Amino acid sequence: QVQLVESGGGSVQSGGSLRLSCVASEYTYRSKCMGWFRQVPGKEREGVAGFDSDGTTNYADSVKGRFTISQDNAKNTLYLQMNSLKPEDTAMYYCAARVSACTYGSRWFSLVAYYGMDYWGKGTLVTISS
Repeated sequence: QVQLVESGGGSVQSGGSLRLSCVASEYTYRSKCMGWFRQVPGKEREGVAGFDSDGTTNYADSVKGRFTISQDNAKNTLYLQMNSLKPEDTAMYYCAARVSACTYGSRWFSLVAYYGMDYWGKGTLVTISS
């Protein structure tokens, strides 16, 4: 059973916008501890934005003010609105979820790296040209 399916990637010019979507199964979505990550070939995967189970959001410094993460509970869907895109945002973007709840707060990225996420999507490619 597929748990997470991303969509919305594509190729845009610098300064443009994209909105990524991640549709989750009801089981995968229920804790609402979910996030977006990205990876460039040859580099480590990095956290982009994430939700604690209480609805608190967390963003990587590199995307603050440009990206917005949101959830639609009626649709079991996680979104990532990406504005003012830069060539350095080019990467494969992955959605991930944790079955159990999380309240990591300001340590969201480091604690996600430590405890891990239970499910990962296959990714959607984002390419930004200058």
